[in-house]
Amino acid sequence: MSVLPERYFTPQDVAALLGVPIETVYQWRRKRTGPPGFRVGKHLRYDPDALHRWIKSLTESERS
Repeated sequence: MSVLPERYFTPQDVAALLGVPIETVYQWRRKRTGPPGFRVGKHLRYDPDALHRWIKSLTESERS
């Protein structure tokens, strides 16, 4: 059984963490090019571990 994170990130958290405009986070979601998110009712959330894996995949592909 995996442990749940202390809290899931909001789109605003992701934008602030990555230093991008909030609209960029929403564009990534529409284009399915960004980190995987999920809905809790009408609220969009991001798993910190999934966000970390997504960032790692970007940095690894840059090195290739």
